[in-house]
This record gives sequence, structure tokens and C-alpha cells, in this order.
Amino acid sequence: MTVGGPGVGRPDDGRPRVRYEKKDHVAHVTLDRPEVLNAMDLRMHEELAGVWDDVEADDDVRVVVLTGAGDRAFSVGQDLKERARLDAEGDPPTTFGSRGRPGWPRLTERFDLSKPVVARVNGYALGGGFELVLACDLVIAAHNAVFALPEARLGLVPGAGGAFRLARQLPLKTAMGYLLTGRRMDARTALRFGLVNEIADAGELDRRVAEWTDDLVRSAPLAVRAVKESVMRSLDQPLPEAFATRYVWEERRMRSRDAVEGPRAFAENREPVWTGR
Repeated sequence: MTVGGPGVGRPDDGRPRVRYEKKDHVAHVTLDRPEVLNAMDLRMHEELAGVWDDVEADDDVRVVVLTGAGDRAFSVGQDLKERARLDAEGDPPTTFGSRGRPGWPRLTERFDLSKPVVARVNGYALGGGFELVLACDLVIAAHNAVFALPEARLGLVPGAGGAFRLARQLPLKTAMGYLLTGRRMDARTALRFGLVNEIADAGELDRRVAEWTDDLVRSAPLAVRAVKESVMRSLDQPLPEAFATRYVWEERRMRSRDAVEGPRAFAENREPVWTGR
């Protein structure tokens, strides 16, 4: 299905910006503006907010695949033509974060999103597009994928978390090199740095993504959510504090029927049947 809604005080062609489909426990979210390399305007952010709300609320969804329409780009980030128009209209300047802007909290600030998100990257992932990739849990990229944060060249900053996440996911000097210059990174380099889990030929990309989502769906849904929450919340904690922290999804997992089902299925030499309860 597609999602959409009226624009907020701005020109609008009426066409939904996001495609959202759910099948076999997998939600597929597609940024759908291929004619502008899936640049993200304010309407797209509004639509995405509804998608992420539904993803979290629907217990039948266990994993999300985020991608861009067409074969040229995942997303080239902020719609700069819209930004230039908003500047001319006196819209307040933007900085780090999206609080008070359409679509808040965006994926880059949904720190409590409990479902794993897999980025399927084909072509350009620039600016805000790369920031979305950095906010995902797994990244499967085509050989032609190109990553960059060019904001400094445009008088901007990577305000959707790129400045923060890249410096956490790469060695500091390496991250600063890309952040301060806007240099581009190819898929092989991203794989070498650990920013990408796997690279594939464009024709094999969907199959490789499906292999990952199949594995994720085979895992117990509460265990997946508990692992994601505990990892992400504890990244900056000392180990004693991490062990002592109470995690919401782990509290649910350890008291669930699934926590009993896994060992029982192993003992009975059969596949487990997960209920998410």
C-alpha cells in the first residue's frame, strides 16, 4: 500500500512519497521519488512517521527493509530545492535533530524502535540518505552503492545524526576525513570499514536481502527485540552498568512462552513455533 496525506503549507503534487508493504512478517518501506533520486521533502518525512509508528505497533512485523525506488539511488538526502524555497520564505533554519519539524521523531531519532531495520542500498546514499543507512541495524549494498555526507560543502551539517553516528561507527580520524571534506565512499570501502554487512551485484541484491530477513524471521521476535534494545542502550555504558540495567524487551522475553518454546523445540529436535508472547 502507499501512505500519504496533505502537505503542510507548501506546494504538493498529491502523489505519495512512500510505499509501505507487509508480507510474511517483513515490512518493506520504499522511498518513492526516483525522479529526484529519492530526495526527502517534508511530505516524505510526514509519511515516514506514520510508517514507523505502524511498524512498532504491529506485532506481526518482525523486520523492516528500507530502500529507495529505482536503480540509481537509495536517497540523496534532503530536498535542497525545497530547503532553498523554505529559506526564501523565512522558514527557521535547521540544526541537529528534527524536533518541531514534520515527521519527528524521524528514524534517525527513533532510539526506542525495537524492530531491526535492514537498509537495502542501490546507488547513491548521500547526506540524509547516508544518515538513514547509519541508523539502520544491518546494511546490504549493491556494488554500485556510493556513500557520502557532503553537508560541509553546502554550508550545512549532517544534522540527522551523521556527525554523531559516523564518529561512533568508524575510527575518529577516518570519520573526520569524510565529515569535513564530503568525500565519497564506495561499497567495498564501506564493507572494509564495517559500515556494510554484505555487498552484492545489483541483480543479486534482493536475494541477499531476503536471506538476511529470512534469518531474522526465524529468530524469536522477542529475543530479537531484547538483543537490539540491550545492545543499543548499553553502547556507551561501562560493563557493570550494562549488566545492571533493566531492559524492557528482555523483561518481556524472559517471562514469555517463546523463552520456553526455544529450549523445548531443541530438546524435541524440531523447529520452534514463535508466538511473540
